[in-house]
Amino acid sequence: MKQFRAAEIPIMKRLQIGEVAQKAGVSVDTVRYYERRQLIDEPPRRASGYRQYAPRVIGRIRFIKQAQKLGFTLGDIEELLRLRDAPNTDCSDMLDRAEAKLVEIEEKIAALSDMKSTLEELVDQCRRSQQGSDSECPILDAMEKGDAS
Repeated sequence: MKQFRAAEIPIMKRLQIGEVAQKAGVSVDTVRYYERRQLIDEPPRRASGYRQYAPRVIGRIRFIKQAQKLGFTLGDIEELLRLRDAPNTDCSDMLDRAEAKLVEIEEKIAALSDMKSTLEELVDQCRRSQQGSDSECPILDAMEKGDAS
């Protein structure tokens, strides 16, 4: 991304960090964090030290937040932003990453489904155990024995 000096951005289009945060739907701390992670460029500053953002940074932050909602990590997003900024990137580059993310999500769903089934079984055992006034807890026993997976 091209770095602009404050003087190159028309005065009426410059935004302070609070305005950027509000328009992008994030906190000021998030904007600063994205700067530190170099997901957005560090903006030029006025003589007073205030950051002066170009309006386009709002779209970049929204891109980051949407990518997070789709399951991409900030590390992934760094790569996606490089793709987005590269002049000769085509859709197949993004398609490969999206397909890989789908596989990862499907694996997580399968693991969560297994965890749910195991926990449901242990809860059922515990309920039956309580009816028989047994003082042993099947859930704690299964975790101690390593049988809770």
